[in-house]
Amino acid sequence: MNALAPRLRGTLADPDVLAGRAAARGAPHVAALGGYVAGLRARHGAVPDVDPADGGTGARLLLLLETPGPGAAPLRFVSRDNPTGTAANIRRFTAEAGIARADTLIWNAVPWVIHAPGARNRAPRRGEVAAGLAELPGLLALLPDLAVAVLAGRVAAAAGPALARARPALPVVEMPHPSPTIVCTAPAIAARIRAALRTAADLLARPA
Repeated sequence: MNALAPRLRGTLADPDVLAGRAAARGAPHVAALGGYVAGLRARHGAVPDVDPADGGTGARLLLLLETPGPGAAPLRFVSRDNPTGTAANIRRFTAEAGIARADTLIWNAVPWVIHAPGARNRAPRRGEVAAGLAELPGLLALLPDLAVAVLAGRVAAAAGPALARARPALPVVEMPHPSPTIVCTAPAIAARIRAALRTAADLLARPA
């Protein structure tokens, strides 16, 4: 369990909450992940931090999204507390499924910012996806307790083979991306997300 979580609650649009997350980046459950992120930055540029309010290296569920959105903020986290519609949907759907925050780690298939300053959001290119997935085994090596990976959207689904090679016994669940522009496309999208997260919750509930 992440003992820091109760002290880190709130939206990252609040400067005080953001400062609290920044101060917690060296906490034991995320320290090794911070080293991993530092390596990614040296190779690829801007990479948001893992959220210390989540499970860190003790996570049992990896929720893999696509890539960080555009933006030049010097301090960013991959977090359900970001002031975005996607983050709000993650909060809502994981809460409905009964998935504990301390059990989760949210990350991106392409973990660095691919957008030029001031550019609009775009999908990662094939080479960017391949480069991102090449970095995935390094993350998995830091998550010894994983019980399930949830791949959200088309780009994240491309991680399936890499996950199978690195962790052959790890269950993998696919679902649509929780972006509001996708969720609002049809009622069936939200239903598929809910079903996938219920499946993940059931896998987490199995005895170790």
